[in-house]
Amino acid sequence: MARTESACRLKLLRADVPAEQLPAGCSVSDLLPAVNVKEKIEVNGESRLVQKKKTIYPEWEKCWDTAVTEGRILQIVLMFNQTPVVEATMRLEDIVSKCKSDSITHIWINTKPVGRILAQTRHLKQADEDDNPVEDTTMATRSTSGPGLQRRRGAIKHARVHEIRGHQFVATFFRQFTFCSLCSEFMWGLNKQGYQCQLCGTAVHKKCHEKIIMQCPGSAKNTKETIALKERFKVDIPHRFKTYNYKSPTFCDHCGSMLYGLFKQGLRCEVCGVNCHHKCEKLMSNLCGVNQKQLSEALFEIKRGTSASSSCPPTIGNLHIGNGEPKHPSNGSLPAKLKNFFKTQQYSMENHAEHDEYMNNIWTGGDGPVKKFGLQHFNLMKVLGKGSFGKVMLVELKGKSEYYAMKCLKKDVILEDDDTECTYIERRVLILASQCPFLCQLFCSFQTNEYLFFVMEYLNGGDLMHHIQQVKKFDENRTRFYACEIIVALQFLHANNIIYRDLKLDNILLDSEGHVKLADFGMAKTEMNRENGMASTFCGTPDYISPEIIKGQLYNEAVDFWSFGVLMYEMLVGQSPFHGEGEDELFDSILNERPYFPKTISKEAAKCLSALFDRNPNTRLGMPECPDGPIRQHSFFRGVDWKRFETRQVPPPFKPNIKCSSDASNFDEDFTNEKAALTPVHDKSLLASIDPEAFLNFSYTNPEFLS
Repeated sequence: MARTESACRLKLLRADVPAEQLPAGCSVSDLLPAVNVKEKIEVNGESRLVQKKKTIYPEWEKCWDTAVTEGRILQIVLMFNQTPVVEATMRLEDIVSKCKSDSITHIWINTKPVGRILAQTRHLKQADEDDNPVEDTTMATRSTSGPGLQRRRGAIKHARVHEIRGHQFVATFFRQFTFCSLCSEFMWGLNKQGYQCQLCGTAVHKKCHEKIIMQCPGSAKNTKETIALKERFKVDIPHRFKTYNYKSPTFCDHCGSMLYGLFKQGLRCEVCGVNCHHKCEKLMSNLCGVNQKQLSEALFEIKRGTSASSSCPPTIGNLHIGNGEPKHPSNGSLPAKLKNFFKTQQYSMENHAEHDEYMNNIWTGGDGPVKKFGLQHFNLMKVLGKGSFGKVMLVELKGKSEYYAMKCLKKDVILEDDDTECTYIERRVLILASQCPFLCQLFCSFQTNEYLFFVMEYLNGGDLMHHIQQVKKFDENRTRFYACEIIVALQFLHANNIIYRDLKLDNILLDSEGHVKLADFGMAKTEMNRENGMASTFCGTPDYISPEIIKGQLYNEAVDFWSFGVLMYEMLVGQSPFHGEGEDELFDSILNERPYFPKTISKEAAKCLSALFDRNPNTRLGMPECPDGPIRQHSFFRGVDWKRFETRQVPPPFKPNIKCSSDASNFDEDFTNEKAALTPVHDKSLLASIDPEAFLNFSYTNPEFLS
């Protein structure tokens, strides 16, 4: 086996060939590649191409190497039943010239007469010259086999940043004993015990981070609160630090960790006695002699006194909900900011005492007239899905022969990822979902010492990812039907100031009739926890993330319409519109590349997708400023009776094959073959460290299911 000085490693990913070019009964996924490597030789003064080696038949998304020599030509032929359909010819030197230095590069190879092939290439300085398939984990594909949507893609979420006066606090696991820089108390816990600023490193309790009063020394910007505080109190007193020899264990009053060493371990202020590391000196706020905790509490009391003297806004707890005129409450049980969640909901309740109990049950899970459920009321039957959060299982309500999907969330994982608020948001959105026929309905929620549970309606039709894997892609009529019902669901969420943020094939389920239901609201964002109506958290499934999220900009509901465009493209084409090996290349593709629209889709569909892929969120299709008008009036949806869609009167074009109400054949067998059981948390000390009030008032029962 010869060794060459230079070689090219290639992997053919997928082909885009117009339908009219394909033979009868053939789809793009049926095409198989054949590769001929030809050499340029001189015969009687004329240049000729000669094939010295046998034709190789590489599998889709499998690597193979070939030597790079002067004049070597690569001919790629896509075949169906040994019949050539399209072919491409390129000089290997031209392919290598497009490669970045020792890194993976994606290139499009144009085929004749029409079409193109997406390939991965890598220039190797030395490789085996045998043209055989090779294993290369660095060029591992994002799909498991062949072209098409072959695997499920998990969502990602960057650590939540709590910005307080320039500080960027993130929940942190401290590997050593650490004390809070505000209250000077020890930070207990086995998971993420507190918050640490990403800029200056100051460590505080979760309960103390909002009490910080000084600007972050590592931040270049001044907040309004900090400027006002300086103008009012002129708090700018620098410390007078001197090197100090500590005779007993001492902790830094900035980062909270121990001052290590035998002598001259750190610095101590001569005036107020504050201690810090040498490295933390420049990050210490000018608060010599000032007790931040006491000052913060005093400012809070002043602010609370000012608020109490002003007129109190009405709260939702005692609002009259019905068709009559609203009454002003005398004693509100919930903050007024919760009002937006049910501003469109109408209840008819003559008995105000029952109404108060009902609202208490919805928002706090308190004792009310509705029956409470627990794990003992259900039989665990099958696993439907699983992830880092826990599992989703098919369960049976004992004595009723009724089947539900139970989402089981691990408390320790939620606390470690600082996702408590997201869990309550998911609960609230599920409660609100009872008003929309295209959102998954909640039956009840409850908790044990180890888990949180959402018991939801069981949608035995499976998800769209399962169905598109069976047929490769959907026709336009089927795509349009699903798109219409998804639009109704999205616009309902947006009308209630909710951003979905995780729209993808995996999260769209079908009921027994074939209608669409959106599920999994763990990524949802509500108006109550958004800054000026905008969100900033980096989250979502990589293939569906919009450009503004990747750029780190503030964003709104427009991100859902970008994801909707990716979803429509996948349904129509059977491929993702943007490609890249790894997140960096994928995000670069989303930011810069224009999706390829095959001729198999109509002009109206291509125009709709182009408008949805507008990188300006303000003019994206679905937003008020879109130059193409409202999304419901787009030419792709011409002839759609939206009122009939909103009331589920349009018959679905496809009905899932369901044998019985407990049938799980439309879900992944890798999950359904598992034993249906909860994974116990063996670390009892970990359970003991969980704050019992962290999930206070989580329980809820939907009275509509019981009726």
